[in-house]
Amino acid sequence: MCDIVCVTNRRLCSGDFLRRLDDIAACRPHAIILREKDLSEQEYTALAENAAEICGRYGTRLILHNFAGAAVKLGIKNIHLPLHKLAEMTEEQRSYFDILGASCHSVEDAVTAERLGCTYITAGHIFATDCKKGLAPRGVDFLREVCINLNIPVYAIGGISAENMRDIVQCGAKGGCIMSGFMRCENVRQYMEGLREI
Repeated sequence: MCDIVCVTNRRLCSGDFLRRLDDIAACRPHAIILREKDLSEQEYTALAENAAEICGRYGTRLILHNFAGAAVKLGIKNIHLPLHKLAEMTEEQRSYFDILGASCHSVEDAVTAERLGCTYITAGHIFATDCKKGLAPRGVDFLREVCINLNIPVYAIGGISAENMRDIVQCGAKGGCIMSGFMRCENVRQYMEGLREI
C-alpha cells in the first residue's frame, strides 16, 4: 500500500484553511507536512500550535517544516527541512527529532540526507506540476535511482496523483506527497478514498 502524505499550502485553499486541515486530519493520511514557507517563525509557530491540536484529535502525524525552533518550542519531534538547513544543524540538534526529513533533488542530495540522520526524504519533482511551472520534471528514472541508493523511505513529490501513484510505487517509493489535490479538492474524504483504492 502506498503511503499518502499531505503537504499544505493555505494559499491554494479556497475555504477556511484550518477547517480544511481538520477534514484532512480526519481522513488520517500517513502524515501532514505543514509547509507554509511565507510565514515568519512567530506566525508559523501559532499556526503549528493549531495544527497540532487538530492532528492530535485524530491521531494524525504532523510534521513541521523549515522552522526547527518552532518544533522544539511546541515539543513536536517531527521536522522536514531543506537540505542546506539540515546540514547546518549539529548532531545534537538533529538527534532531538524522532522523524527527520529533507527535500532532495539529486541522488547526491539523498545520500547526504541519509548520512545526516534523516528517517525519510522527499524526492522531486517527479512529474510536471503548476508548483514548478516551466521546470522540467526529473521523472521516474530519477526516482528509481534515488530509491535504489537509499535504505530509508523515499516519498515522491511533484505532480503526484491517483493516475501515477502506481508508477512511483513501482520505482520503490514508499509513498507520494500531494499538495494541490488536497488543498483544492471539493470533498476531502472522497478524494482520499480515491487515492486509497490505488
